[in-house]
Parts: sequence; structure tokens; C-alpha cells
Amino acid sequence: MKTSIIQRALLALACAAPLIAAQAQALDTPLRIVVGYAPGGATDRVARIVGEKLGARLGVPVIVDNKPGAGGRLAAQQVKTTPAGQNVIMLANPAVMVVAPLVFKDNGYDPDKDFVPVSYVNDYEFALSVAAAVPVRELSHLIAWMRANPSQANVGVPATGSLPHFFALMLGDKASVKTEVIGYRGSGPLMTDLIGGQVPIAVDTFDTVIPQHEAGKLRVLAISGAKRSAFAPDVPTFKEAGLDLVATGWNTFFAPATMPRAKVARIAQAVRDVMQDPDTQRQFKDARLVPVVSTAEQTTTMLRAYRAQWAPVVQKSGYQP
Repeated sequence: MKTSIIQRALLALACAAPLIAAQAQALDTPLRIVVGYAPGGATDRVARIVGEKLGARLGVPVIVDNKPGAGGRLAAQQVKTTPAGQNVIMLANPAVMVVAPLVFKDNGYDPDKDFVPVSYVNDYEFALSVAAAVPVRELSHLIAWMRANPSQANVGVPATGSLPHFFALMLGDKASVKTEVIGYRGSGPLMTDLIGGQVPIAVDTFDTVIPQHEAGKLRVLAISGAKRSAFAPDVPTFKEAGLDLVATGWNTFFAPATMPRAKVARIAQAVRDVMQDPDTQRQFKDARLVPVVSTAEQTTTMLRAYRAQWAPVVQKSGYQP
């Protein structure tokens, strides 16, 4: 009998241990979410949607801290040095955590050694667009035109070295077309030149171009997801349009490697809870963003597969900053 009581007590203690550990890692100071871009972009919108609800889950204020510079690398360099006692995480995309480490000789941070994945929270697709005045309505027709007019096959992207840049190269490779990629200083100038006819073709994130598509100012010929988007069911995927091409981007929360693992786990669970909230899902969809509910383990698996897909593309391109 005594042995049974002791065993039950030990079992109860073991079951309570995770809760005790989580309570021990309670956040007693505000949580800062660092975003490596100016306010208003997709990554910033994601941080603010999640941050608004995260505070209630964690019991502390949550502050979104925009640290633009060097294409997001400046923020990563600063977050990397965060002391263990501070509550700081970063919301980053593949340009910062996948592409930059491959193309910059002195990147200033190692995505594997200096950061711990917390949770990835949304996917986004790439879209191939032409101006509404361009008399092309199918991807196959555009590819035929590009092959017949190689000197005019210029593809605008929002930034040199961005994922849309490398997706444009991937597209050209799959279509057996030599594309000339033209980098812009943001999606705004790119959309202006596309609509105005200064550049015939553009590759950008789908959430950026869909408002212009709906307004009739440009025409999206294909998107890079595995299936059609609920936001524009009239637009085919690249696979449906004849090219075996699927690619997406993401936004993921990362903690500095200095943060205690129990605290990382607590924040990860809170983010997961927020992402399961129906109102959060609605806000993401209203912003034309695809919400994702993910554990830290699933995030790590996704990152590993993503790097395996994109590293050869970036390296084959020979791109030098």
C-alpha cells in the first residue's frame, strides 16, 4: 500500500513538472518582437496581428520593434546578441534566414547556431503578372513570346537578391527561357512600372499583387502554390498552366540561442494558441495571408526542407550582392 502511494505521488510530481517549469519561465517583462523591415509590409503586418493577441496569452505587453536595414540582416545581427534574461524574438522570412547566409561572405550571424526556431505562422506564394494592357492571358502564350523576343524578356522583382528574384530565375530555367531580372527598390515602384508599361513582366508575392489584379490594373497569369488560392480562384497554378513549379515563402518566429529553452517552448505554445484562434485566422485572411499553425518541431522540419529546395537555386544563380 505504501509503495502504491509513493508511486502515485511520484507520478503526480512527474506530471506537474512541465507545468512547474513553464511557470518558472513565466515572462515578467514585456516581449519585444523585432521585425527587420519598415512598418506596413507583410512581415510587419503578421507581427502586429500575432503580437496583439500574444500579450494576453503571456500576461505581458508585446511590442513590435521595427529595425529596418540591410534587407533584414541588421535586425538578425542585433537579436543574435540578446542577453539571456531579455524577452526578445524575431519575425523573419527566407531572405534573412536562408538566402543571405548563402550569398554574403560575412553575414554577421549563423541562422542555425545563433537562433532557435519558435513557430512559423504563415505561407505566401509568388505570382507572375503582366500589365492589363498586355494582350496575353495564358502562361504558355507569355513563354512563347519570351522565347521569340529574348531581348525584351525582362522580369521585374521587388528587390535584387530577394526570393522573387530567385523564383524568376527558377521560372526561366523551368521554361527554358533566358530571363533578364530587373531589381526594384520595393514592390511599390515595381507595380508602378508594370502597370505603366515600363517593364512587361513582374514576379512578386501574391498578397502584394492581388489588390491590383482585383482592380483590373494587372493580370496574374499563374501563382506558385500547390493549389489555387481561395483569394483568386480564377488564377491557375504554374503546374496547371503547364510548368512543374511549386514554391512558397514564409514568416517564422525565431528566438536568440541565448534564450532558455523552457522560455522558448512557452512562447512557442502561446504563438500556436494565437494562430488557432478564429479571429487571428480571419485577420490573416483579410490581409490576403495564409495562416499556419505549427509546432517548433514542425517548423524545424519545414526549414530543413526549405533550405534543401532553395540552396541549389541560389548557388546555381551565381548571384553576388
